[in-house]
Amino acid sequence: MQISFDTKIAEVYKSSSQKIRVLTEDWVDKEVFCPACGTNISNYENNRPVADFYCPNCGEEYELKSKKDSIGKKIVDGAYRTMIERLNSSDNPNFFFLNYDPIKFEVLNFIVIPKHFFTPEIIEKRKPLSLTARRAGWVGCNILLQDIPESGKIFYIKNGKPENKEIIVSNWQKTLFLRETRNQELKGWILDVMRCIDRLGKKEFSLQEVYKFEEYLKNKHPNNQHVKDKIRQQLQFLRDKGYLEFLDRGKYKLK
Repeated sequence: MQISFDTKIAEVYKSSSQKIRVLTEDWVDKEVFCPACGTNISNYENNRPVADFYCPNCGEEYELKSKKDSIGKKIVDGAYRTMIERLNSSDNPNFFFLNYDPIKFEVLNFIVIPKHFFTPEIIEKRKPLSLTARRAGWVGCNILLQDIPESGKIFYIKNGKPENKEIIVSNWQKTLFLRETRNQELKGWILDVMRCIDRLGKKEFSLQEVYKFEEYLKNKHPNNQHVKDKIRQQLQFLRDKGYLEFLDRGKYKLK
């Protein structure tokens, strides 16, 4: 996988934003394959309100977000209301996030976040635009990357180094079980426990270590009075789906 943009194709543009849009879209169209099946993806010919790219083989769709700064903890997106509506629809796309070097015109980081990791909880509502703005009252949103489990951030390129294709496809397959869960509250519990496991920072851990997040989970789910029971339930679910391996009584391992 090449990490450099083909700068020649943008020479006719004067606007920096236009140049970057053309360069990044061209790079994705030429270099990126579908993480779901490994087939080369295609660029939609016309601007679509939902997605920028699609896989002609399996039908997965992708929206591209690019920025020159580090990807960071959040990504600015479009209208808040539109995003929330999309999360509850069947045509919500997966997201590509591209971070580039504006001097060398090279890709620094490129990740895909599967759509099944998106819940209303990770969408932050921004303040309405002022009354003097051209779109007065318009409300945008941010995607809170910090609230997405690490397994939901699949790197193609990390710090300028491409990842192996087989690993990318394998990492995609690991969490497809989340698409079976339509109930947003239940999915929220699963993702919260996955985030707690991430925060432990190790492959092997114990049930007691996850129990330490009881207060955190209680604050996120104030209507649930049986948090420890819920933790055990989610760990068993993740084990049954192959996300975790059961080692011994009260001991687990990330696969």
